[in-house]
Amino acid sequence: MWVYILKRLLLMIPTLFGVLLLTFVVIQFVPGGPVEQYLAEARTAGGTSAEGGSVYRGAQGVDPQRLEQIKALYGFDKPAHERFGQMLGQFARFDLGTSFFQNKAVSTLIIEKLPVSISLGLWTFFISYLVAVPLGVAKAVRAGSRFDLVTTLLVLIGYAIPGFVLGVALLVVFGGQLQWFPLRGLTSSNWDELSWGARIADYLWHITLPVTAMVLGSFAVTAMLTKNAFLEEIRKQYVMTARAKGLSERQVLWKHVFRNALIPIVTGFPAAFIGAFFTGALLIETQFSLDGLGLLGYESVIRRDYPVVMGTLFLFTLIGLVTKLISDLCYVWVDPRVKFD
Repeated sequence: MWVYILKRLLLMIPTLFGVLLLTFVVIQFVPGGPVEQYLAEARTAGGTSAEGGSVYRGAQGVDPQRLEQIKALYGFDKPAHERFGQMLGQFARFDLGTSFFQNKAVSTLIIEKLPVSISLGLWTFFISYLVAVPLGVAKAVRAGSRFDLVTTLLVLIGYAIPGFVLGVALLVVFGGQLQWFPLRGLTSSNWDELSWGARIADYLWHITLPVTAMVLGSFAVTAMLTKNAFLEEIRKQYVMTARAKGLSERQVLWKHVFRNALIPIVTGFPAAFIGAFFTGALLIETQFSLDGLGLLGYESVIRRDYPVVMGTLFLFTLIGLVTKLISDLCYVWVDPRVKFD
């Protein structure tokens, strides 16, 4: 077991290197880099001349010496391979760099945006599993019944509706026409003045619509996976033997079938739990004006804020690799018969 874990940890190094190298090479060919973004902002900044007309310094061209200073500011005065090596050295010390345009450490930006992603991720994860697993068990027990057919139809319809489309509908109906829920943010403007009970109610009031938009399609796969796993186990010989011994259907289902059927579900817990935070619900965050990690990543790509892009990529890739290892180890925890040798 420990040899397997050590091998997986060592394999993370070339995997991380490959991901970072590929992304770094791609962004070298993307037009409109940080220097061009800086010059574009300089052109739109402008001023007012003595005659009262608008003067744009960027439109008059940039002095070559000034251009070299701007390149040095962003580190583009060095060759690409030297910049890549410097970036790897920073990442080895878990220094994610500093944002070009926000003048903040990338780690600070991630920490600032994390509460929004945690709010969306936790509620989405727990509600999805709390609904999906019991629903999947009920569908397996009543396989082929009207309940099974109706719930399957509803689950598939929910899965087919994109989250951002549902988000628009929820905003228009419940936020606009009925005005039952707020249209933006996680809290009200006077949140600091509220009591603790009022704060909790205000927070839940704001989080209802975005979480509903994210949850509807999230639990579909888990529900159907739970149903199929239970159906497969129910048809096995040991279930017939347990029933022949006189055990009640509840004992057979929850004591024998449940443990074996949970293997594909429990092993997906770590990936689903971490993915709920870091996959970034970009469209949902944009629709409901939630300043989270998804919006941070999107704005960084648009503005060519490469330290934020590469820093978040490194962090999320590392978390993903560790989560995948934990998911594999969960097989042994759930079923000791699994051997990695």
